[in-house]
Amino acid sequence: MDNLIDIGINLMHPSFKKDKENVIKEGKNVGVKQYIITGTTLNSSKIAKDYAEKFPNLLYSTAGVHPHNAKNCDENTINELEKLSKFDCVVAIGECGLDYNRNFSPPKDQRIWFEKQVKLAQKLDMPLFLHEREAHEDLFKILEKYPEMAQKSVVHCFTGTAEEAQNYLDLGCYIGITGWVCDMKRGKSLQDAVKVIPPEKMMIETDAPFLIPKNLKEKPKKNRNEPKYLPQVLKTISELKDTNIEELADDVTKTTKSFFKI
Repeated sequence: MDNLIDIGINLMHPSFKKDKENVIKEGKNVGVKQYIITGTTLNSSKIAKDYAEKFPNLLYSTAGVHPHNAKNCDENTINELEKLSKFDCVVAIGECGLDYNRNFSPPKDQRIWFEKQVKLAQKLDMPLFLHEREAHEDLFKILEKYPEMAQKSVVHCFTGTAEEAQNYLDLGCYIGITGWVCDMKRGKSLQDAVKVIPPEKMMIETDAPFLIPKNLKEKPKKNRNEPKYLPQVLKTISELKDTNIEELADDVTKTTKSFFKI
């Protein structure tokens, strides 16, 4: 199990300011060999790109605007995202989508700028890195209008139900699983959902520094999630699916490499 890929890490988060390279080194020591840094605003996407460029074939990034920040978008945002997409290390448009849990941006704005990013990804023939929280129905409706792009989308940090997972799978989407699946209280729905997600449609991620696996045997002193805990996510999934962990590792890595073309 020495070929894992963390498809979602917030490496530019302030909590990693002093030890980014050591965090990656410790991840590599447990078999996490490649990382995709999440862009959530135009500025953070630029910063992620700049950092990823320094470590070719190890670090990659996404370029997009999270639904929380949709209210700050204008047409220049899309133009700038398109410019970022030209760099080899940028492998997807996103993190984009809908989040009705907090509504930091009005739902209408979220829908408008999500759809514009879908169209951008379609124009560029790039994958979509999606965020959805308590907005399954609306996000599904928008993706349904772009069947080709649905098949090039990964629902990152999925926390929904088995039924919602199946809906996304029926559209052709891929699904990203985080340490949420390791939470025996809050993660029950996700634990049921992973059983219906085939390995050829599954990817794994930490969403570090968030969502540290709750079922780690040894709890770290600081509650910061890191790539070195990604194998725990894989282990938990393999137990839930009653499948061989090495085979699952190979399958999800193959899926990830094909999806992001890395």
